[in-house]
Amino acid sequence: MAKQGFRILDSDMHIMEPPDLWERYIDGKFKGRAPRGVVSSNVRDLRMIYPDGRDWARTTTRQNNSARGENFERNQRIYASDAARGWTAEVQLEAMEIEGIDAAVLYPTRGLRALVVNDMDGEFAAAIARAYNDWLYDFCNKDPSRLIGAGMISPYDMNDAVSEARRCASELGFRAVFLRANPLVKHQWHDDYYEPLWNALEELNLALGFHESTGTGKQQIGERLEPNLMLRRVYAQPMEQMLALGSFCAGGVLARHPKLRVAFLEANCGWLPWLLWRLDEGWEREGDVWAPDVRMAPSEYFKRQCVVSVEPDEAAVKQVIDYTGGKSIVFSTDYPHGDSKYPEAVVHFLKLPISDEDKRKILWDNCAAYYAM
Repeated sequence: MAKQGFRILDSDMHIMEPPDLWERYIDGKFKGRAPRGVVSSNVRDLRMIYPDGRDWARTTTRQNNSARGENFERNQRIYASDAARGWTAEVQLEAMEIEGIDAAVLYPTRGLRALVVNDMDGEFAAAIARAYNDWLYDFCNKDPSRLIGAGMISPYDMNDAVSEARRCASELGFRAVFLRANPLVKHQWHDDYYEPLWNALEELNLALGFHESTGTGKQQIGERLEPNLMLRRVYAQPMEQMLALGSFCAGGVLARHPKLRVAFLEANCGWLPWLLWRLDEGWEREGDVWAPDVRMAPSEYFKRQCVVSVEPDEAAVKQVIDYTGGKSIVFSTDYPHGDSKYPEAVVHFLKLPISDEDKRKILWDNCAAYYAM
């Protein structure tokens, strides 16, 4: 398949997990605690509850269904058929045909909020991740050449994280694992706590995708803006990704792990030139004290090992290309989330004022390199 002559690899397409995923797939030891999705007339109701009906995790005003506007109605119209058919793998492949996507790396929807419960014990969190990954493996088996998994990793225990990363690579055939951009435990991304995981991802040649969620948070910047979902959406995802990027590029993670590949997804890219400049300035001023492992400018680590995703209509990508050279940007449709431009995400992107060569890199080459495809 090619759209207007371009092959397209979606760096961050989403699935909509069935409400009973964890009830069906989780280890029997935890079935009595497994979360379940809420079923409602809202085609994208993402709420989750405990078996006794309590809310699984604190959600935004919108996720509690008290704020519905034009965007809500648009989603109800566009995705009604997909929801009615259960968001199956067949539905996913059909959406890819409509949009013109050759292959897609799949990230979660409910799964982005599965591990944000307060006081979560590590064994239970690891079981939730394993269950999701088992379900995703079955989902991708409908067409493994086009549906590519990004596995869930629990940050609550590094032994569990490393073990699951190894299983994702060796048994499930996934190309990446993902983490929320806001740390869910009391360790920043550049802390020694995570070193076993970064070592394993290098060894396994697995990419690492950071993905935030507007709807729920744990120690997330967006919580300060409640109940205004508009402002929360504006700030929550890009600012959490900026903080994570700083830890990796200026906090020494990439300096210590030169083969680690990292993506900062679904948070725009227009802020990148400023942030890289700012990190370089900080390193020049105080890096000798606070970043002893960082031997070159933080922006150089980013260019060497990282990618960031562009929105289909994000015209500021031109400045990002000028600053980074164009090899550090990947494309995403964000189907079927509320801010997706589906079914015309690709059409929007192809209208951007950049060269065909850069479009080709962003639509396929950069993403294929990042996911080692």
